[in-house]
Amino acid sequence: MNETTQLPHFREVFHRRERRSVPLVRQFVRAALVDWACDARADDVLLCVSELVTNALLHGVPPGRGFRLRLHLEPADGILRVEVHDSGGGAVRLADSWAGREEEGSRGLRLVAALADKWGVGEREPGKVVWCEFAVSVGACGLATR
Repeated sequence: MNETTQLPHFREVFHRRERRSVPLVRQFVRAALVDWACDARADDVLLCVSELVTNALLHGVPPGRGFRLRLHLEPADGILRVEVHDSGGGAVRLADSWAGREEEGSRGLRLVAALADKWGVGEREPGKVVWCEFAVSVGACGLATR
């Protein structure tokens, strides 16, 4: 079962560990950005969401469990925050470099680091929260009068 919470500047959804979760979360985030009239950086946000959710599914969500995605838009500061909460162990780290990497993985967090204005990892019990933030124009988000 998927849970969804929607408030004026906050969206939250829970998904089980399933491959179809990635496109469902992208649709959820796109809908939130449309609702908030905040699509100036939508491609960057959606790519980062895909990378963070994929990493959670591959490395952070134990079998039979799920993950939670939270979006928070702070219109006063012009900050959109994306958080992916998982219940698994393990450390989050960037690949050492882009060059010379033949394997398929290890590039997702480099993309997040390159596209987001800030990113990081927080603790939770159990698991961790991997987050990223984007500066957005409040006027472009249509929230100045709400």
